[in-house]
Formats: sequence, C-alpha cells, structure tokens
Amino acid sequence: MTDRAVTQGFGRRGRDAVIIDNDVVDALAHELLGPHDKSVPPAAWGHTVREYLSGAPELTHWQTPLLTLDRARLDANRDLMAQWTATAGVALAPHGKTTMAPQLWREQLIAGSWGITLATAWQAQLARSFGVGRIMLANALVDPVGLVWAAAESARDADFEFYCWADGVATVELMDKILRETAASPRVRVLVELGGPHGRTGARTRAEALAVAAAVAASERLTLAGVAGYEGALAHDRTPAGIAAVRGYLRELATLHTELAATGAYSGPSLITAGGSAYPELVVDELAGLADASTTVVLRSGAYLVHDDGFYAGISPLAAPAVDPGLRAAMHGWARVVSRPEPELALLDGGKRDFPFDEGLPVPQQVIGGTLPPGAVVTALNDQHTFLRLPGAASTDLPVGSVVRLGLSHPCTAFDKWRLIPVIDSADAVNPRVVDLIRTYF
Repeated sequence: MTDRAVTQGFGRRGRDAVIIDNDVVDALAHELLGPHDKSVPPAAWGHTVREYLSGAPELTHWQTPLLTLDRARLDANRDLMAQWTATAGVALAPHGKTTMAPQLWREQLIAGSWGITLATAWQAQLARSFGVGRIMLANALVDPVGLVWAAAESARDADFEFYCWADGVATVELMDKILRETAASPRVRVLVELGGPHGRTGARTRAEALAVAAAVAASERLTLAGVAGYEGALAHDRTPAGIAAVRGYLRELATLHTELAATGAYSGPSLITAGGSAYPELVVDELAGLADASTTVVLRSGAYLVHDDGFYAGISPLAAPAVDPGLRAAMHGWARVVSRPEPELALLDGGKRDFPFDEGLPVPQQVIGGTLPPGAVVTALNDQHTFLRLPGAASTDLPVGSVVRLGLSHPCTAFDKWRLIPVIDSADAVNPRVVDLIRTYF
C-alpha cells in the first residue's frame, strides 16, 4: 500500500494528509465478475472488471432489473458541492453510508472533502481498510469491540483522525469504562451531540449537553473535540414551520459551541458539525460564521453526489432549477415489461429488492422499444414487480420486452440493494456505454 492519494488537509490541521489508499481502491478493478453480481451479463463472467471495461460494453448487454449511475452527472454534482462548500468556508465530510462505495469516496476526497462520515463501527473499519485518514462516526460508539478498535487504530497511526459522538453522561461513562478496562492512549475524540424535541438521538437540552461535555472533559481517555447534530430529524419539508424548526435548532447548536469555547472546555482545535442533504444552506447560514483558526465547521451531506428524482430533488436548495445547473439525479432504474395482463397495466421485472420506495415510488421517464403514454405512473412495488398504470394506453404503446427507465427517490436505500453498479456515460444517450463498475459494501 505505497501509492497514496494525498490532498491538502482542509480545516483544523492545515497539513498534507493521506486521504485514501489508491492501491487498495485500484485493486477492485482486478476482481472477477460472475453470477454473484446481480444483472451482470454472462458474457462478462470470469473476466476482471478491467478486462470487461476494455471491451467498451453497452448498457443493452446487461440484464434487467438494473440500477445505473450517470458519469457526467456524478462529476457535475461532485464539483458543484466542492465549489459551494469551499466558497461558503465550510468543510465537507460526505456521509459515506449513502453509497458505501470506496471508489466514490475517493472521488469526493480528491475533490477536496475534509473526511468521510459513517454511522457504524464496521463502516468505519471498512473505510479505514481503504486508507481513509479522517473519519467522523456520526453516532455514539459504545460497542466495546468497535471502541477498542478505534483507540487501537489511533494509537497505531498518529496521523489517523477519528471522531465519534456522545449524547448522555451515561454514554460517556460507559465509553470511559470500556477504554479503562481494555485500551490505553491515545484519547478518543468525542463530540457532544445536541438533539431536539421529537428528534432522533442527541441531548434534548443545552444544559444536558453541557453536562455531557463536562463528563467528556473529566475523562482521562476521551477528548472533547466539539459539538454535533443532525437538523434533518426535526423537519421533512420546506414549510415556514419546518425552516423555523431547523434554524432554531442550529442556533442552539451554535450557542452550545460558543459556551464551551468561552469556558475553555476545548483543550485544542474544535469542530462544529451538522447538515444532511436537505438543508445545507441553513447550516451554512447559521454556522459558517463560527469558523476560525481554532474551529472547523463540517457539513455532512451524503445524498448530493447521486441526488435523486424524488425527495431530495424536491427539497434540496442546490437542485436544478433553483441553482443553475444544479444537482441532477445520477441514478436510474431500468426494468423490462414482462406482462400486460390488462389494457392499462404493465408489470415490470424490478421491485422492492431492486429500487428504493421509502421516500416515494419510482417515476417512469422514458422507454426503449416502446412509447411512454401520458399519465403513466407507478402505483405499487412488490418484491420483484413494479405496477405501472397506463391510462388510455394500448398494448402496442408499451409492449412486452420494452425497457422503462425509472427516476428514483432516496439514494440511501438504492445502493444497499446492489453490490455492483454500472456507471454509464449518460443516461440520456441513445445507446449508453458502460464506463465503470462501482463496488459497494453493505
């Protein structure tokens, strides 16, 4: 593992930092394709990824159902967010659980991301196995195996930065107990998580959060490294009430950080982190002004790279046409018509096992080998079927065998259904070409 991607550290340390190990990521190109890879054509079985791609394969060679990524849109989304956060003066630690794809993490890191955010100890361990040098675990870490690993890995490599959260004094006490019994130095960096009423995790009041901070500061095995939270748990729309709830929460988070800094609770540089993909501009509005020589503001958006044609398209302030050119959906589903049992009904060969459905059903966009009638709409998904209703359509409009391209909602529940995802040059091309294969880990 000698060939390493290196970028200038953005934020606290201001130094060059190893961000990912190129050798390990590049080794994925030498993996053999086979029937264990969903929808991969049999002609590719037994070939390495690199060998297969050298033949300039076409999308039509693949079986359905299928999930694809659009290369041009991935690049545009990545660059837009990198430029937007840099201009705003905040660091970006994309939430890696969205894709669980080290190849895509590398692209984000090389584009300037400060680190990678993850949700579980195992996810962090996977990222570390690919050489990721700065990891934010956006969760409490009280699993003994995971916590001891984090401490040991930090001791093994002094350049590795690992952060986790705590939202209760009992959590801090348990972490301290685990490390006292099983691990030595260095200290584990902990951020105090502030929540909100009816939210998810997080101390429910600022007073409770201050008590958590005091407990962390009193520990000989933990270091108070900042404050953290997730505003997306407090709203799910852009109504005035939703925006007010998010802004109010972010101001509480800012006040918590300011109070801790004023009392000298931080022994060194600190972080304040918030942000998903729904309200990033509110995070910037409320928190970016706190950034200085000792404080890094970290945004943790995860869905922006892939975006969607559903929930995030409707709520993200960076979605086109709100921002020109704006974020655009870089993922699509493809499913084949396998039955026309009624004049106004088509059944497709993809379903819940293949496409996300928790934040909205797929949306039919275009057809290969047929015509999409006006008013066509997906009304339900079974495990392996999509119900596509076709008001006033004839069977000749959408014959058996035609392929429907679907717009999808919520990338977090799309990637976890696919261990290998083809990247095509453009989903809008007449004959898309497969230009890469992305390996995921779920």
